[in-house]
Amino acid sequence: MSGQLTIPQLEHKAVAVREDIIRMLEHAGSGHSAGPLGLADIFTALYFNVMKHDPKNPDWADRDIMVLSNGHCVPVRYATMAEAGYFPVEELKTLRKLGSRLQGHPERTRLPGMENTSGPLGSGLSQASGMAYVMKFIDKQPHRWVYTVMGDGELNEGNIWEAAMFAGKNKLHNLIGIIDRNNIQIDGNTEDIMPLEDLRGKWESFGWHVQEIDGNNIESIIDACSMARAIVEKPSVIIAHTVPGKGVPFMEYDYHWHGMPPNSEQAKEALKKLRTLDGKIKGEHE
Repeated sequence: MSGQLTIPQLEHKAVAVREDIIRMLEHAGSGHSAGPLGLADIFTALYFNVMKHDPKNPDWADRDIMVLSNGHCVPVRYATMAEAGYFPVEELKTLRKLGSRLQGHPERTRLPGMENTSGPLGSGLSQASGMAYVMKFIDKQPHRWVYTVMGDGELNEGNIWEAAMFAGKNKLHNLIGIIDRNNIQIDGNTEDIMPLEDLRGKWESFGWHVQEIDGNNIESIIDACSMARAIVEKPSVIIAHTVPGKGVPFMEYDYHWHGMPPNSEQAKEALKKLRTLDGKIKGEHE
């Protein structure tokens, strides 16, 4: 499915994903706002340009693998998968409802194309590293890639660094990590809770190739993934600097929106901001 849309079309798609996220969270009355909104550009780039996958054949043997480690950000994955055609967009309104396939944390067997279950923070990189190891050394599938998205707050978890050591030691070049570096977590700013810097130096010391990019620039995301796939002797990590709550000014940079959904009035205002690019576009949504 990669390479089908232009950059402006991808940017437009990312806005649609953000609108879906707001509607989902409003209907659910619970969930996480800031992280999913900040990740919309990354997931749009992955699902509509970077990854090899087929919504009509989600178990395609040659597909790339996407592992979401910080499972609470799953609204962005649900929205992007729905926009890509894995299931109807209308189903997004069932988020967190009893019996829904769209639970607050993803469950692998609930949805076609959902590659992992994630809830406990820090486990995704271990899952992805295991998959990449099997592909490289056992199944001998050098044409497939494993992408894993991690939150910066979950880098506080020790098992992230165990997996980083494992991947570095085994030179898992088919593994690409993407860190959502939005500088917030549930209790505040990351550098106040548990400082992460020098983040680049940490990953490099574990034997990873490191890039730092603007994680809300779709062209930069695509270019960074292309560079990561060209690295043949070590795993790659992309530190993607993002704006939490991106696109909704009253949510941006505010850690309180980490785990809070909008109410009906806030959702209405958020959708207006997204549709008009915060007033830059004039018309029916003024």
